[in-house]
Formats: sequence, structure tokens, C-alpha cells
Amino acid sequence: MTDVARVVVVDDDRAIRWVLERALAQPDLEVETLDRADRALERLLEAPPDVLVTDIRMPGIDGLDLMAKVREVHPELPVIVMTAHSDLDSAVASYQGGAFEYLPKPFDVDEALALVRRAVAHARERRRPVSVPEGLDAEIIGEAPAMQEVFRAIGRLSHSHITVLINGESGTGKERVARALHQHSPRAGRPFIALNMAAIPKDLIESELFGHEKGAFTGATAQRQGRFEQADGGTLFLDEIGDMPAETQTRLLRVLADGEFYRVGGHTSVKVDVRIIAATHQNLETLVEDGRFREDLFHRLNVIRVHLPRLSERREDIPRLARHFLVEAAKELATDVKVLTPEAEAHFTRLPWPGNVRQLENTCRWLTVMASGREVLVEDLPQELREPGAAEGNTGDWRTAFRDWADRALAAGHTHLLEEAVPDFERILIETALKHTGGRKGEAAELLGWGRNTLTRKLKTLLPALADGE
Repeated sequence: MTDVARVVVVDDDRAIRWVLERALAQPDLEVETLDRADRALERLLEAPPDVLVTDIRMPGIDGLDLMAKVREVHPELPVIVMTAHSDLDSAVASYQGGAFEYLPKPFDVDEALALVRRAVAHARERRRPVSVPEGLDAEIIGEAPAMQEVFRAIGRLSHSHITVLINGESGTGKERVARALHQHSPRAGRPFIALNMAAIPKDLIESELFGHEKGAFTGATAQRQGRFEQADGGTLFLDEIGDMPAETQTRLLRVLADGEFYRVGGHTSVKVDVRIIAATHQNLETLVEDGRFREDLFHRLNVIRVHLPRLSERREDIPRLARHFLVEAAKELATDVKVLTPEAEAHFTRLPWPGNVRQLENTCRWLTVMASGREVLVEDLPQELREPGAAEGNTGDWRTAFRDWADRALAAGHTHLLEEAVPDFERILIETALKHTGGRKGEAAELLGWGRNTLTRKLKTLLPALADGE
């Protein structure tokens, strides 16, 4: 039998009390209506209901004062604030006062009933202890096969100082992997310095990397250490390495070869011991072919390559990642941890997530602020994530899905789409063909319409972990 929840409605408007009393007359709800906040206060303090529904403007103390006084004693009580004056100040004041939800008049009675039920569920959920799954504080989360390959690579490299190149779409977590490589290396006690090549003006990149001497250029009022000196003994993570200007590529090559450099405007060489981890969402081989990236630098960086899958290729990890990000967002915002309903979790796993892990993290932060209850429903999601077709990213005609991806990428300002799409396209076909042949490469090459040598060459470039063996 369902427990009966007690709901108190406070409003000086007799018509509103009458409407709500009848709308909330449900087998699982017990409704009490009161006409003044000052008369209701003593009763609410002595016997708090499961949910309080109150108008703002009433004789005596108003609804916001009532909410404040009751929540001083019963801070967990969900309060739904109603008002016929639906202005910004009222909404802001309601939420700042701790309102569960804000209900402008006139309202739909079905909407009001649904909101009260959600508040009841929220109140009951808050009374249950939250269990945080073990291991959510790990630097990287992933049980999908593609992520297990990444973990294996980190494990194999844990005793190494070797240069690593990380490939993956924007938002897949390349910096997290770089930090994990550093934290599990002999250099873990030394600095980890990250620098995004795409975020620095070209005329400042050399100063950022190598530092400058006093007077080297206008504004250089003192000597400044660059990122290489700051990372001495540790790891320097160069993100979006494909955006590095040609002249800086030449200087970087010399540092990798000699372990020393000159500050901008300097005449004395500086010697450092730095491990380089580079990352890019671009296809460096194509940049080399086009003359936009030095081939000798590419080979210096491409000693060990780690490929990060997009989030849609590791859907089994989405629920655990979401739980982790909801816990982190609650800590960051000093609020309760939100919990996805099974329906919302299933919806999450079907979404295409073009922004990958970063988009999922930002969505969880948004939900922590914007979702009313402790439980997150599908209808709590941002509009673009609950529109028809939003969760159908892996169904239907692949050409349509591919066209949609291209539209989104171009609209988001991405460039060099072929460099991003073609390697992934070939990688997916190769993995699928090998799956169908049980890993037999000769048969996989025949399925793809390639020669054996072509498949071997592609494996070395796109899937080095699978290149050896039969």
C-alpha cells in the first residue's frame, strides 16, 4: 500500500484553495488548506507536511517569509511557491529562498498535481541515504573495451619516460589521460604542465613555451620562465599540437633532439629534462602530407600513440560517468547529489553526445542546478536533449546520421572535417571486419576490398595495438 503524503496549501484566494483541494484529492495525498500564512506558521512548525504549497502575496506575512521561517526549522521541506505576479524578481526570490519549484498563476491543474507528486518523491528521496559507488574518484572511468585498451596503454607506459601522442575528438578526455600517464610514471612527483596550442595567439606561443628575457620585446619587463622550464623533471602536455605554427615546430624539434633551448631574446642555452605528451583531434598524417606539419617532428612525437574513443563508442560507460559527474557537480555547487531515474539513464545511453565526455559533464552540472527534484527525469533535460530523435543517434540510415554530424560540426566551427572523419570511418570498418572474421586479418582485408598489405599499413596507423600477430 502506498504511503499517504500530507500536503498543505496556503493561499488567501478561496477559489485557488478550492481548485487545489479537489485537484489534489488523490488516494495517496492528504490535503489541508489554510487562508493565511501567519495562522499556518505555528501548525507547520509543529507538524511539517511532506509538501508545502504557498502563495507569495497574502495578508500578514507573505509566502516567502513563511517559507523562510518554516525552512529554518525544517530545511528539507520542499516548498512550491505560487504567484499571480509572474515576474523575474518573484522567481529569483523564490529560488534563492530555497523553493522546490515556482508555479505562476493561472496554472494547469494537471501540472500542479504532477509538481506536487514530484515534490513528494523528492522529500522521500532525500530521507534515503545516498550511496556513492566505489571508485568514482578515479581519474578516468571506463569499462568499455575501447577504454580498457587505453588503460592497458597507461599500464604498459607506467615505468616509461617515452613520448606519447594522444588522438581523439574534442571532449573525449585527452588531458585526463595525459594526467594519468604522468601520475603513473616515475615523474609523478614533479610538475605536470598543460598548454593548449589552439588557445594561444601565434606571436605568443614561443614565449609561452620557452620563456623570454627582460627587454626581449615590448612589455617584457622581466625575465620569465616558459612552460618547458616550469615542467623540468616532469611532464609537458601539448594539447592541439596540430595548431602549432611552423616556426615553433622547428624550435620544438630542436628541444626534443637536444634537450635544451634559448629563451626568446636570450643568448644562454637552458637545459631541461621534460617528457612530452602531445594530443590532437586532427589527423597529423594528413597535415604532414599537406605540408602543414613537419614530418620529422611528427615521427619524434608519434613514438607511442593512444586513441581515445568518442563517448558514443563506449555507451556502457555513460551511466557510471553520469553518476560521477553528478557527485562532482554536487560537491562543486555545495548541494544535494542528483540521481538519474532508470528512464533518464536509459535515455542518456541512447543520446549521440557529439561533445563527448565534456558535454556529458556539462549536462550533469546543468541538471544539478536546474532540475527541481533529487531524482532527474527525462523531462528535466535541456530541450535539445529531449527533442524527438535526440536519443536516436545510433539508429536509422547511417548516411543521414553522418550528414547530421557534419552539419553539427560545421555549425560548431570545426574545420578539416575530412582529417577527423576519414580515419574514424576506416577504423570502425576495420574493427567491425575483424570482429566478423574473429581477428583473421587476411579475411578482414577481403571483406573490406583491400589487399593484405593495405590493411597491415592501416592497422599500424589507426589501430597499432592490433597491428602485430596474425
